[in-house]
Amino acid sequence: MTTDKTSTPVVNPEAAKGAETVVDPRLLVREQGLGGYLTEFKRKMRGGDLGSIPVIIGLLIICVVFQSLNSEFLSAKNISDIAVAMVATGMMAVGVIFVLLLGEIDLSVGSVSGVSGAVVAVLSVSHGMNEWLAILVAIVSGAVIGAVHGFFFARIGAPAFAVTLAGLLFWLGFMLQLLGDTGTINLDSDGVVGNLTTYYFTDVAAAYGLAAFAVIAFFLSAFLDSRRREAAGIPARPLTDIVVRTVVLAVFAFAAAFMFNQHRGLPLALVLFLVVLVGTDFLLRRTAYGRKIFALGGSVEASRRAGINVTAIRVSVFAIAGTFAAIGGLFWASKIAAVNQGSGTGDLLMNVIAAAVIGGTSLFGGRGRTWNALLGVMVIVSIQYGLALEGIATPIQYMVTGAVLLATVVIDSVSRKTQKTAGRA
Repeated sequence: MTTDKTSTPVVNPEAAKGAETVVDPRLLVREQGLGGYLTEFKRKMRGGDLGSIPVIIGLLIICVVFQSLNSEFLSAKNISDIAVAMVATGMMAVGVIFVLLLGEIDLSVGSVSGVSGAVVAVLSVSHGMNEWLAILVAIVSGAVIGAVHGFFFARIGAPAFAVTLAGLLFWLGFMLQLLGDTGTINLDSDGVVGNLTTYYFTDVAAAYGLAAFAVIAFFLSAFLDSRRREAAGIPARPLTDIVVRTVVLAVFAFAAAFMFNQHRGLPLALVLFLVVLVGTDFLLRRTAYGRKIFALGGSVEASRRAGINVTAIRVSVFAIAGTFAAIGGLFWASKIAAVNQGSGTGDLLMNVIAAAVIGGTSLFGGRGRTWNALLGVMVIVSIQYGLALEGIATPIQYMVTGAVLLATVVIDSVSRKTQKTAGRA
C-alpha cells in the first residue's frame, strides 16, 4: 500500500475573496494628497528616518538667531562671502562622504590638501610650469595618495584610521619639505588658482540663468523619472508633488540669485561646487558603482558574496577622497593667494568631517548623500560668520561647532537605534 504524501492546499473562497494584498504604505501615501504626506512624515519620525530635517531646522534657527542679533547676517555681502568661504571645506567634505559611506574615516585629507597647494605653487611659481598642467599634477597626486591609503587598508588589511593618521603626519612633513626654508610661496592672484575664489560673473543674467536652468533641469528630471516609473508599473510621484517641489526650489534659487546680484554677482567657486555636487550625486544614486558603495556600507560580507570587488571599490573610494582633498587645497590656496606651512592644518580636518556628519551622513556607513556636504558646511560657516559679526572669539566658535557636531552624532545614533527597533536598519 502506497501513501500519497502530496496534498492540494485547501482554499477558502470566502477568505480569499476578502483578503487584501499587503502593500508597502510608503508606495501609497503620495496618492493621498496632503494627508498622505502627513502620514508618511509621522511614519518616518516613528521609524527614526529623520533625513535632512534636523540640519534644515538648525539652519533656520541659525539664520533667525544671528539675523536678530545683527541685521548684516543676511545681507547680500555676507551671504556671498559665506557662499565662497564654504566651497574649500565643502569640496573636501564631498570626498570624505564617500569614505564615510563605507563606515570608515580618512584623517589625511587636511594634509593632502596642503600637499596639493604646495605642488601647484612649487611647479608653477618656482619652476615655471604651465599653471593648468601644475593643477592637473596636483589633483592626480591627490588621487594617487588616496589610492595608496586605500591599498594599505583594502589589500593589506590595516585599519583605515591608522593608515590615514600615518598619512596625516607623512604628507604634512612632505608639504613642509616641498615649501623649503622660506615656508611660504605666493601665488599669482590673477592666475587660474587665484581666480577660483575671486572671480564673479557680474552679469545679472548669469545668476538668474543658473537658477532657471537648475529649476527646469530639476522639473524635467523628476517628471521623466516619474513617467518611466509609471511605464514600468511601479509607484511614481504625482505631478502635483513634482510641481510643489519645483516651486520650492525656484523660490530659494531665485532668492539666492537676487542676493548674489546685489553684491558682486555669481561666484565662480559656488558654480564649481554645485557642478561637483550634481555630478557626485548622480554617481552615487544613478550608477552601479554608487550602489556598490552603499552595499559595502551596509554589509561587506554580503557585498562580497554578491560578487562585488570589495578591494577595488575601497581603493577607488579613498582615491576619490584624495582627489577632492586636492581640489579643496586649491581653493584654500586661492583664498590667501599663497601656500604656507599652515596649509591643511589647524581646524580644517575637524571642519571637513564635521561638515559631512552635520549634513546628515552617518558615521556608521551606508547612509548619506553628497548634498549633505552643502548642508553641513553651510551650518559650520554660517556659525563662524555669525559669531564673527558679534565679535565672539575663536575659542567660542570651536566650542559651538563641537557642540553642534556632538548633537548631530547623538541624533544619528538615536536614529539608528530607533530604526533597528522598527525593523528598518
